[in-house]
Amino acid sequence: MKIAIASGKGGTGKTTVAVNLAVLLADSGREVAFADCDVEEPNAHVFLTPVWETEEQAFMPIPRFVQERCLGESCRACLDLCRFKALIRMAGEIMLFPELCHGCGLCKLACPAGAVADDVRELGVVRSGVSGGIRMAGGLSRVGEAMSTPLIKAVKQNVHTAPLQIWDCPPGTACPVIAAVSGADYVVLVAEPTAFGLHDLNLAVELVRALGLPHGVVINRDGMGDDRVLSYLEREGIELLGRIPGSLEAARASARGGLLARTFPEIRAVLETVLATVQDRIRASAGQKEASCVR
Repeated sequence: MKIAIASGKGGTGKTTVAVNLAVLLADSGREVAFADCDVEEPNAHVFLTPVWETEEQAFMPIPRFVQERCLGESCRACLDLCRFKALIRMAGEIMLFPELCHGCGLCKLACPAGAVADDVRELGVVRSGVSGGIRMAGGLSRVGEAMSTPLIKAVKQNVHTAPLQIWDCPPGTACPVIAAVSGADYVVLVAEPTAFGLHDLNLAVELVRALGLPHGVVINRDGMGDDRVLSYLEREGIELLGRIPGSLEAARASARGGLLARTFPEIRAVLETVLATVQDRIRASAGQKEASCVR
């Protein structure tokens, strides 16, 4: 099972939900892997306090141009085919803007003169370790790095063999989120009951619908806003997985890195229901797919 925890905006409590769901699974004796895919601002380690066992640099492929082999203006294949405008010709040479390059390799395939060689650039680091009964992987982008999607994929690859996975995804709806939620069996969207929360929840719902991913919503800080998110879920036919009550004591505990599922019985009960419901939905979906294959 691969459960992604996402949100349309930052600050909704996405990581809080993710780490506490992982703790509930570990406390029940299940073998669980946790992937912190928010590589630009990772903070799951604050709650899970893992012992990092490995830390490796992560790289992505980029081209290196052998200028003396280039055919110049008589060719221009690499310049014309680069979708990301990462190449220009200046002073008679091909110049690469590494931050724009997506490492697709098309320029090398298209070059008729063999003027494109292989190179790499650093993205950041990927770490793996253990927190109690939780196997954990995380990443940290290089300072100033604009492209996080390859690093997110590397983090997920680190736990890809685990039978039960929790993915803490970055907030928003841009490319990093798509890379993080892709391949999930179910997406839990965490929202806050406010006007801003509803606006960004709507964007997140549009994203997971476009990707064809099963999803439901957890409302965090319930009681501190209004009913507009509830009305939206009912109108759109989206399952409400649970409502975590707003609590100053819980906020203080979370700010100190505390695990709410082990401290607040009421919150633990909500999260246990969320977890049971999500697992039921995944099993039902798997059963439907198996039945469809048999037919």
